[in-house]
Amino acid sequence: MLKGTITQLIDRGFGFIKTEDGKELFFHRSEIAGVEFSRLRVGQEVEFEMGQDKKGRSAAVKVTLIETKAPEPPPLSIV
Repeated sequence: MLKGTITQLIDRGFGFIKTEDGKELFFHRSEIAGVEFSRLRVGQEVEFEMGQDKKGRSAAVKVTLIETKAPEPPPLSIV
């Protein structure tokens, strides 16, 4: 699996991912796994595979969000 960052989301159901090597790749909402398109945000990190769109162009397929853990809260101090 490759990694990248969502750089653009278009209301019509597609977007673009910037790969780790700096390339921009198209992705379609039908290729997103585990989350609805409307829940995606620019800046989120994703994993994906290289594939092709219906016109034969390079595109991201099998796109999944990389889960980031929330920072742990500091320990409570008892006074």
